[in-house]
Amino acid sequence: MTALGQHPDPSHVIAHISDTHLLAGGRRLYDVVDTAQNLERALVQLERSDIRPEALVFTGDLADLGEPEAYATLKNLVEPVAERLGAQVIWVMGNHDERYQYSEALFGSGSEQPQDRVYDINGLRIISLDTTVPGYHHGELADEQLEWLAEELATPAAHGTLIAVHHPPIPTPLLWAMQMLELHDQHRFAKVVEDTDVRGILAGHLHYSSHSTMAGIPVSVAAATCYTLDLSARERLLSGRDAAQSMNIVHAYPDRIVHSLVPIGDSPEISGVDAKHRGQIEGMTPEQRIAMFSKKDSPFNLGTEPAK
Repeated sequence: MTALGQHPDPSHVIAHISDTHLLAGGRRLYDVVDTAQNLERALVQLERSDIRPEALVFTGDLADLGEPEAYATLKNLVEPVAERLGAQVIWVMGNHDERYQYSEALFGSGSEQPQDRVYDINGLRIISLDTTVPGYHHGELADEQLEWLAEELATPAAHGTLIAVHHPPIPTPLLWAMQMLELHDQHRFAKVVEDTDVRGILAGHLHYSSHSTMAGIPVSVAAATCYTLDLSARERLLSGRDAAQSMNIVHAYPDRIVHSLVPIGDSPEISGVDAKHRGQIEGMTPEQRIAMFSKKDSPFNLGTEPAK
């Protein structure tokens, strides 16, 4: 595809999906939310688009109760789509997941040990880091995990590193109650990743999208495919809503990372340009494109002529 701007094509594309909260037996979350259907909608949208991710990264709370059947449903939904896209699937533990069931169902070997893994995505290293604490909902990283992480990061990857965790190492100013369930001792994590090749941290847990930095490294939180939180509900400490579900698309460039939120679900189109005009646009000179699409009184912007 012809570049129309000043930036090159991205070197890597990642789909970042979080908090699927699947239940066994087709049950609905809170008897309302069809979490499997929501995930399926997200995957259908991804597959029908022009986006071709190299990896699908799921940042935790894959199963709401850690049920083996829920993980089986997850695999049945995700793996065929990943295969058709040519994408690698990267799972991350969340506080609603259970280590033994998670590792048995998704990796074929049940274990109660932290589920930390390293992936090479065409030169981009992605580290799945388990921030969960068995029996609790807050997050922690053990000394052994931080030592392991430091050893991995001691050797830079060809295209740098992304770390995928469940508990985001950032403040939550719009959700006071979530501070009780945050990642503890975030400064220890920051000390390990500072001055390494880590280019970004992907996270979930919050059920709303948020962005910050830790040790100068961008942190991007994907909302959820199950349900989201209403951050404007003044009289509620928590207010979950079956609305505004989304996923993130991550584009890695040589000098930066771009995170884009993609809402899940159909909505009416109120304006647009048909993709059939792509070839015509590519055939224009840069000057012709400016005259047609940037000039305010052009036929296109006055609505008297389509892109020709």
